[in-house]
Amino acid sequence: MSYDLMVFDPTVAPRERAAFLAWYRAQTEWSEPHDYRDPLVTCSALLAWYSQMRGEFPNMHEAAFADDGDLHATEYSIGYSSIYACFRWPLAEAAYAATRAAAARHGVGFFDASGDAADIWFPPPK
Repeated sequence: MSYDLMVFDPTVAPRERAAFLAWYRAQTEWSEPHDYRDPLVTCSALLAWYSQMRGEFPNMHEAAFADDGDLHATEYSIGYSSIYACFRWPLAEAAYAATRAAAARHGVGFFDASGDAADIWFPPPK
């Protein structure tokens, strides 16, 4: 079991909660015609978020990543307009804080897929 968070392109995701949750479910069917490990399929803001996050939470599927026992190893599923990140539970608080801060920095939305309240956050309009 993992602690799951998602960041998303706020220009694509619906802002109304029920519509957002339906969009989220569609995103996690993994039906886009590409490899979900390829960061080059996503938008520039999500790519910037991903580049920042990999510094603290390395992608366990990258060739350069060699240590399976690293607690910070994270699984990323990268779509056109969202990135789903699976963190290890002992790092849930740190992952939440880092993911949310990086989302704000790069102007992407944030969804706490594992949280009881299932928080959805959109960046303020520019």
